[in-house]
Parts: sequence; structure tokens; C-alpha cells
Amino acid sequence: MGVLSCTKVGLFSVIIALFALYYKRQFVIDLEREIPKILESLKKAEQNVELNSALKVAIGFGGCMDIFVDAISFFDKMKMNPSSIIQHHDTIRNEEELNEGFLYYFTHGAAGERYVNNFTLFSEMVAAAEQIPSYRKVVGGNAPVIANRLALEGADILLASTGATDFTTKLHKRIKLAGSVVDTSDIHLILEYKSGEKWGDHVSPRANRYIAIADKYNPTISSLESFVDEYEKFDADLYVVGGLQVMDNYDFKSGERSARLSALNSLMLDIRHKNKPIHFEMASFVEELLLEDVVKYVLPQSDSLGMNEQELPNLISFLKHGNVTMVSEAYPRTAHVLDLMRSLYTEVSKIKAVGENLPKAGSRIHVHTLAFQAIITRKGSLWKNTMAAAAHASLTANRHICGKEDVDINTSKMLMDESFSTTVDKTQADRVQFSSQEPVSCWEEMIAGDTVLVCVAPNLVCTKVFQTAGGGDNISAAGLRFQV
Repeated sequence: MGVLSCTKVGLFSVIIALFALYYKRQFVIDLEREIPKILESLKKAEQNVELNSALKVAIGFGGCMDIFVDAISFFDKMKMNPSSIIQHHDTIRNEEELNEGFLYYFTHGAAGERYVNNFTLFSEMVAAAEQIPSYRKVVGGNAPVIANRLALEGADILLASTGATDFTTKLHKRIKLAGSVVDTSDIHLILEYKSGEKWGDHVSPRANRYIAIADKYNPTISSLESFVDEYEKFDADLYVVGGLQVMDNYDFKSGERSARLSALNSLMLDIRHKNKPIHFEMASFVEELLLEDVVKYVLPQSDSLGMNEQELPNLISFLKHGNVTMVSEAYPRTAHVLDLMRSLYTEVSKIKAVGENLPKAGSRIHVHTLAFQAIITRKGSLWKNTMAAAAHASLTANRHICGKEDVDINTSKMLMDESFSTTVDKTQADRVQFSSQEPVSCWEEMIAGDTVLVCVAPNLVCTKVFQTAGGGDNISAAGLRFQV
């Protein structure tokens, strides 16, 4: 009898498990069918906002020409086969380190950006890329990409950058350049790959890119003085700082990097004393000494922070433990990202800003992941329209990565589940159910003694990728456009 009872219980458990699996599968299928409704709801949310038609934004620093090329085609042109060694390198000095370093990020599906400390090799790489018929050359760099997006959306821009005519002539007409016109622009080589793409026996878990650089002008923030001469007259409503990752492992003279970041800090401090907000766009940092300087000179004066799912745990790891994380989960759960954002908000709130009567840093955090957008804003701060900003950022992600202004439901999919937990702490977690009529979920909570608004918007993930590089910059810019 006991054995029979156990058998019945076991069979009943199997039936329940199969039913739950079937139900979840049906719900996922239904969620995919809801994409047209989700799209219309996101559009309605982004359209239901009155934007500042006279918005002025000052943005720095640096710029380049991006050369986009298929990664596997590039390595074929370079006559390079995949290495048997997968290893991170802080800088790239030869073909072996390029091969191993690329594989490290490729196999994790993570974005990476590394300095090539070998001009001959970098020149050969650029020459090989330009022989591939499908290569593209466009304006690049965090600051110019953010500038072009905001200008496209109606803002007037002051851009701190240095570049040649191939760079300056491709800037939007609403952008005013503060910086020198030089003979040759810095070049960033963007090696892109698709989800599931193979190189030898190695497979990428998601679409992403590896960026190789050998900048001459950007690491020293060469346009800083030109920007200082013009920013007061321009009188921007918002200031954006980005592109500092190109300082990573650059061969500076002793004390030079700290001196340049100290000069940047003086500028940021002056801006905040004028009651103007500053947004800092994170990137791929691996040098701990540079992150130490960024935390010292930049974070204390940053009202807003933007980053992706790789950069978020990296910054928290450094703030809490003093070390960096090279890669992290390619598809992090919503609850995990939200907990990391709470941790970052708490850590940044501890940083004391230099100067009297200045608000705490970090009143806004925007994390853009492949599956969703998450924005936290402090109640009572100047940031507005958080729900609409999350919706607009979500749609901008699809538009940029697919390379089309109109979102195509036939090349879009959902990666978010039908519901998500607000935290991994089961004693504190609430379950948020997804609604196609109101796809952006918002709620208030307390973090580090502050009342904040948290908004999460699902992404309609592009399945026909045109480009991944510049995605974060376009997404961050889109969110900011709605919040000032």
C-alpha cells in the first residue's frame, strides 16, 4: 500500500510539473503574440510626453571614426585561426593577444574594448577590415554618438571632440564642435558577431562586439580646454561626460592622467554649482587604477549614471571590493539587476561630493540590458517622465540595433518572462505581472534613506541585427531626452 501511494504521489507530481511546463509554454507563446499590443503601448507611452523643444546639451569627450566589420570575416582576412587559449589581456601587443582576448569576450557574449599598443599591428588590422566588402565607416565614440542621437531628437548640442573632416562633416547640423580639426581622426575597429555565431569550436551566446582602438587624441581629453572656453556661453540644460574608458592602459606620463581627470573634476564641480545636472556614461573599464581615479574625480559630481549589464557589476565590485570583473552574465535576471542597482545607489550615496550645498550624487541610474530597461530616479530630484523615458529607451534599442526607425514585429522578440521578482530576497520580493496594455512597470521604494521611483520596461529584442556598437549610447541618450 505504501509503495502504491508513493507511486500515485509521484505520478501526480509529474502530471502537475508537465501541466506547469505546458502552461508556461502557452503563456510565452501568447506573450509573443502580444508583441503588436506591447509595441503600441510603448509607443503611446513615449508619445504621451511634452518634450523641452529648446533643450541644450553639452557633451564630452572625444570622438573617432568607427569601422564596423564582421568579426569572423575580419579574422579570415587576417589569416588567423582561433587560438586554443582563451585569455583576457589588458592591452593588445601582438596577434596572439588579439586572438586570445577576442575569444575571451566572444565566448562570454560580452562587449569588450581594448587598446592596441602596437601601431603596426593596428594599421594592418584597419587595412584588413577595409578590404572586406561589407565594412562600414561612421562617426563613433560615446560623446558623438550620444550627441547625434540627442540632435536627431531636437536638442542643440555643444560637443567636445577632436577629429578630421571625415568626422566633422558627418555630425548632425545641430551640433557645434568645441575642439580642434586635425589631419587624421582616431579610429575604432568594431568587430561584430551574431548570437550563436561560430569561430572554430567556439560559439557566442549572444550578439555583441569587440572594439580595438589605438587613439592618439582621446585618452588625454584633448578637447577639454576648448570645451571650458565655450560651455558657459552655451549655457546647457544638461551635461554629459563619457569616453573615459579610452584612458584604460594608455601610456601616460607619470601623474598625467590624474591631472587631466582633476581638471575635468574642476569643470564638473563648477557646472554643479550652477545647479545643472551631469550624466556620466560608463563603459568597459579593466584598469583598477583608472577606476580609482574615476571614482575619485567623476562619480562624486555625477547626478546620473548610465551603463549596461556588464558594466554594472564591474563598478559595484570595484566600489565594494576594490577589484574589477571582466565579464558577467549575458542574460541576467531582472531581480538580480534591480538588486545590483540598489547596491550601486547605496554605494554612490556614500561618496561625498567636494563642495558645499551640493546634492548627493547618483539621483538617477539607468541600466540598459538586452532584455529590458531599468531606471531609478530619486523622488524630489529634477528627473521627470521616468516611465516614458524607459519606454522610449526600449524602442530606441530596437530601432538602433535593427537599423530601422519603424519597429518590425516580425524581427522582434521578448526575452522577459510573464512576470518578474523585484528582488532575489524572497522575504522582501514582490511579483510583478506583465501587462501588454501597460508594459512599463513602475513603483516607489526606499533605498539608502531616499524615496525612489523604479521603472522597468521590456525590450522588443531585434532578431535581425544591423549593429550593436553604439547601442548603449543611443539608448542612454534617448532616456535622458525625456527626463530633462
